[in-house]
Amino acid sequence: MTYSFDLLGVTPLLTFFNYQQQYELDPQRPKAYLAAYRCTLDSFIHALDTIPKKPHWNWDEVVETMVHFWLKQEAVVRRCEQEFPDDPQEPYLVVARIANLQALRHEFESLFEV
Repeated sequence: MTYSFDLLGVTPLLTFFNYQQQYELDPQRPKAYLAAYRCTLDSFIHALDTIPKKPHWNWDEVVETMVHFWLKQEAVVRRCEQEFPDDPQEPYLVVARIANLQALRHEFESLFEV
């Protein structure tokens, strides 16, 4: 697979929004972060539309990677569902990361070029 998908955890809405405003504006970046109000596959597929300045990726393959993750990582999905606060004072989101593995590898390799 060319892409990876991981559920990272739960965070307040404002924290995620501030992060996106600072770091998600480069369309050449090797990874992107998604957030959803519910820990469901459908929520994350719909969240793809909210990625600012989408990288030039094969988005059908990204969705396929997400589906594959959902089918194989039930324990991780359940853990994220359980992390939601019972009575939050502010809205919380489940955060996930999508990475283009080739672009990420290239970025890491460029760090060591002399």
